[in-house]
Amino acid sequence: MKIFIKFDFTRICTKVIDEKLVALNIKYRMLNFGEIEFLEDVPADKMEAFDTILEDYGIEKIENQKVILVQKIKDTIIDMVMNADDTMNVKSSVYLSEKLGHSYGYLANVFSEVTYTSIENFIILQRIEHAKSLMINTELSLTEIAFRLQYSSVAHLSTQFKNTTGITPTTFQRIIAKRRELNTNKS
Repeated sequence: MKIFIKFDFTRICTKVIDEKLVALNIKYRMLNFGEIEFLEDVPADKMEAFDTILEDYGIEKIENQKVILVQKIKDTIIDMVMNADDTMNVKSSVYLSEKLGHSYGYLANVFSEVTYTSIENFIILQRIEHAKSLMINTELSLTEIAFRLQYSSVAHLSTQFKNTTGITPTTFQRIIAKRRELNTNKS
C-alpha cells in the first residue's frame, strides 16, 4: 500500500524547535519566519547542544543579517505561492515589500547578492514546484492549477513549466500517471 503525505515545513520546524528548547529548559519566544528571541542569557553549553540538535534535523542557525533577510524573503515567497488564493491580484513586489518592510529594490539587491539569482526566478521555481505538487496530489486540471497559481493562462504556465523542468505539464502528468499505474500493478 502507498499513501501520499502533505506536510507544512514551517509547522514541522516550529514544533521541533519548540520541543527541543523546552527540553533544554531555554526560555524563548517564537517570532515570525523562523525567528527566535531568547528571553535570558543562554549558557554556551546549552547553545551548543541546541545547535547540534538543529543540525540533526537539517536546520541551520543563521547569524548573518543579509542571509537572514534572504531566508525571510524565501519564506515569504513560499507562503505567497502556497496561499496564492489569499493574495489574488497583488504584485509579488508589493507583497514582499509590505510583508518585510523594505523597498522591493533593496530586497531584490540583497537576494541576488546572496543567492546569485533573482527573486523573480525563485518565485517561478516555487510556482512550478507547487504546480507539480498539485498535479501529483490533486485532481485539478491544468486550467485550475494555472488559475490557482495566478498564471494569466495555461499557455503561460506551460511555457514556464517547460523552461524550468524541460518537459511540458502534460508530459509530467503522463509520467505521474504511468508511475501510479506501475505501482498499482506491483501491489
